Amino acid sequence: MAENRLSHQTPLKTYRRVILIGASSGIGASLAQKLADEGCQLALLGRREDLLQAVCEQINRKCGETRAQAFVHDVTDFESAPALFTEIVKTLGGLDVLIYNAGILRTVKLNEFDLQKDLEMTRINYLGALAWLNPAAAYFQALQSGQIVGIGSVAGDRGRVSAPAYNASKAALHTYLEALRNRLTRHGVNVLTVKPGFVATDMTKNNPRTPMIISPEKAAEGIYLAMQARKQTVYVPAQWGLLMHIIRHIPSVIFRRLTF
Repeated sequence: MAENRLSHQTPLKTYRRVILIGASSGIGASLAQKLADEGCQLALLGRREDLLQAVCEQINRKCGETRAQAFVHDVTDFESAPALFTEIVKTLGGLDVLIYNAGILRTVKLNEFDLQKDLEMTRINYLGALAWLNPAAAYFQALQSGQIVGIGSVAGDRGRVSAPAYNASKAALHTYLEALRNRLTRHGVNVLTVKPGFVATDMTKNNPRTPMIISPEKAAEGIYLAMQARKQTVYVPAQWGLLMHIIRHIPSVIFRRLTF
């Protein structure tokens, strides 16, 4: 945990309080900066302490006050999530938004079937989300307000030959978020599913085929606007919505012959 304490709220100076999981680089780091620029108070979580602290220091230096605090955490440590959630909510003095952005993609060859890679992606991309979004859902349901944001992927819309377990983990996350939405909407809670296309991060740097690739900052802007509009599902950038509509409707007999 960072030594600096978050700035206190006053009646004349209020913040939107946000937990962002997966904030040390890429989309998460850019989204943290965007949220801080918009006046949010942030608890940032990630495994890589040096990168996480650097993000917090950059934000706090730019804002001129302690707007972000680091909590080092591995999302595969499922048992520690509920207690850490409670600790962070206490530190923030409440909670308005929880964003689950943790994710990993391991390269899998077309003739490779690697259980360890599959389990790693499943634990981080999906099971880690359950460990954090369950307590957040219970908290917001009791509060009768709040927002949950899950960062999925266009890869979760169909099972492609190139990354079966990654596709499945994101599809599971999408379905879980939809179920949470159906439960929580009646309690005044917004649940947003974000499906980014290709974003220039460590996850895509070794992928030679990256159509419509955007910067993490551009992705963060799209996510923030969707949050503000309290949307239910959004593709980032929006063009992926049309492309994935086409891909979802390609007949299976044709789709199984494709190599992407």
